[in-house]
Amino acid sequence: MFGQGKPVVLERYGRRRSRWSIPRWLVLLLAGIAIGAGGVVFVQERYLPPRLSAADSTRLKLSYEQADSERQRLKRELDGTTKRLAGALDETKRLSDSLSASRQTTEGLREMASSLVASLPPDPRGGAVEVRAARFTVDGGALAYELVLTRDRTGTKPLTGVVQLVVSGASAKGTDTSAALKPIALAMGPYESLRGSLPLPEGFKPRQTTINVLDRIDGKVLGHRVMNVK
Repeated sequence: MFGQGKPVVLERYGRRRSRWSIPRWLVLLLAGIAIGAGGVVFVQERYLPPRLSAADSTRLKLSYEQADSERQRLKRELDGTTKRLAGALDETKRLSDSLSASRQTTEGLREMASSLVASLPPDPRGGAVEVRAARFTVDGGALAYELVLTRDRTGTKPLTGVVQLVVSGASAKGTDTSAALKPIALAMGPYESLRGSLPLPEGFKPRQTTINVLDRIDGKVLGHRVMNVK
């Protein structure tokens, strides 16, 4: 009873904790991570689109690259088409300006021609169609002609008819004769200038040409004049 006693160890905080116990905060942290991961998985499975597999991701990437390549090709084609359209518009404007200038030039030439025709001496025979000027020359075996005709009045429609040339002169045998050449089609407004050549009979030597303006072949005479052949 009075022997040496064992030392009494007092625990300040009560019973000593086990050395390997898990702290409460770590348990709470792990529980939070698990709950968060589960929530993410739940939301993905329930509300979000399904996740793609590796094969689906590869196919999607290839589809995107093809679509992007097609977009770039279409953009290049659009740029080229835009440039061609701009060039076409510029060319159209240039042609329009050129046409406008040509029309102005044509109007000026028409007015000049009208002034020149008006200055020609009148046809002494008169008629519905006047032969204001004529020139005939022999070119090989053909009769070259230049005629200027005017109408006594203008109309809304062209005057149609034919010009019949009848040449008189010496035949190949030396006898005096005449020959009607091929009729020339006529469609004239206030005035008309005709130029060309018609074949003569073989060996024929013309001296004079009678100009007959008809409403049709063998029809009514609208104008008549006789000119020498130079």
